[in-house]
Amino acid sequence: MPFINSIASWLMKKRMHQIELFMKYPVDVQMEWMHDLIGDASQTEYGKLHDFSSINSYEKFRNQIPLNDYESLKPYIERNRKGEQNLLWPTEIKWFAKSSGTTDKSKFLPVTMEHLDGCHYKGGRDMVTLHCINNLETQLFTGKNLALGGSFKEDHFGEHQSFHGDVSAIIIQNLPMWAEFFRAPDVTIALMDEWESKLEKIAESMMNENVTSVAGVPSWMLVLLKRILQKKKVNTIKEVWPNFEVYFHGGVSFAPYKEQFKQLFGSDTVSYLQLYNASEGFFGIQDQANSDEILLMLDYGIFYEFRELHAHESKPVICLDDVKVGIDYEIIISTNAGLWRYQLGDVIQFTSINPYRIIIIGRTKQHINAFGEELMVHNADSAIASACEKTHAQVKEYTVAPVFMSEKAGAHEWLIEFEKQPNNFEFFVALLDESLKRQNSDYEAKRYNNFVLHDPIIKNVPENTFYNWLKANNKLGGQYKVPRLSNKRNILEEILEVNNIS
Repeated sequence: MPFINSIASWLMKKRMHQIELFMKYPVDVQMEWMHDLIGDASQTEYGKLHDFSSINSYEKFRNQIPLNDYESLKPYIERNRKGEQNLLWPTEIKWFAKSSGTTDKSKFLPVTMEHLDGCHYKGGRDMVTLHCINNLETQLFTGKNLALGGSFKEDHFGEHQSFHGDVSAIIIQNLPMWAEFFRAPDVTIALMDEWESKLEKIAESMMNENVTSVAGVPSWMLVLLKRILQKKKVNTIKEVWPNFEVYFHGGVSFAPYKEQFKQLFGSDTVSYLQLYNASEGFFGIQDQANSDEILLMLDYGIFYEFRELHAHESKPVICLDDVKVGIDYEIIISTNAGLWRYQLGDVIQFTSINPYRIIIIGRTKQHINAFGEELMVHNADSAIASACEKTHAQVKEYTVAPVFMSEKAGAHEWLIEFEKQPNNFEFFVALLDESLKRQNSDYEAKRYNNFVLHDPIIKNVPENTFYNWLKANNKLGGQYKVPRLSNKRNILEEILEVNNIS
């Protein structure tokens, strides 16, 4: 192990120099990637269609390549899945990441070998690097990382074979041999399709191992860790894995879950490191130990653009050089997997431009603006966390939708499943409402004297309410997440119906 630590230390110092380089020259690095991407794809069908060979500036890039969503790129992707190549990207594509599809139909996103190695694997290496740099006495390499992965399936289109599945499963299936030494559980378990059996197998196989880190979505990680505690008949994870030191988390806001994990781990020495990754790519890593800000990783084969979300006038799409702190931006990406000017659907704010650090605000399709309140996911997560702290509650899951009570007034209906009930439910409701008012001036204005929005309607739903809905919709698995906010009531009504809640 000392030999491994010395090799790892040398590699991490070398990588930190590269990270510091893109932090110092961010726009130069991004422009270099723009030129590299269009150069590599200039002879593809899409590249010829939009004359990539003539693009020599960002202005031409923006003017010649249209903005895309999944539907506009879908014809190319479907042809790719059936065996045609050199459409969006020049190298062979046979892997496709199936998105979770919480609010839309599932999407099949191309995954190239360049994207795997230069984005997803690079992000995995960097999250370890940044943790170790911030924790010089780390013993991370003395044990294994437990990652909650998904599964994949084969597709046959005539004689052509391709594969689709969760991006986590694609990552695990294609890992280099050396990486397998540090990863757990065994691939035969990690890639199991049936989720409930998989969790049971992971708990059984890992409860007696030396695990030093875990990675996964907080809601599902809680389920797994609690099952391990039950099997070991102990109270904290530190009793199971005494050398445990870091939880790499992402996918949803950590704020509603943080206190639960602190109690579960049973130690103040455990680190929490937030990741910003998705089926489309790996975008950012928390690089400061005592901050929720995420460092935007600029050398992962991704060229970033941004569009102001709530502009009162038509504003152009901009590149990194023109962003400002404190503004809600929709992210647009071009990648070495062949996604060109792709509207990701995520909304972020820059907290710093030297270096470029961000916070995740929410999703363009997960917000409530039924009454002009412009409520975003980060407002709801913060309000939940604040109300929980003051009423000693813990929230397991929640979702929110509008209630149209009359032509002039409405409300927000919340379904909340508590892990630990608040000591005063009415006080919890009042605190949540007041927190939303403090954070969001539009919400506060609509709540004034109940003219537009009445008090929030909060239903304290039974245990497993959201689990039952996920299971009924075949959405059990580490990549699936409960939609937090919606302008429509269909998801909330489905949850109520599945659980026979009136």
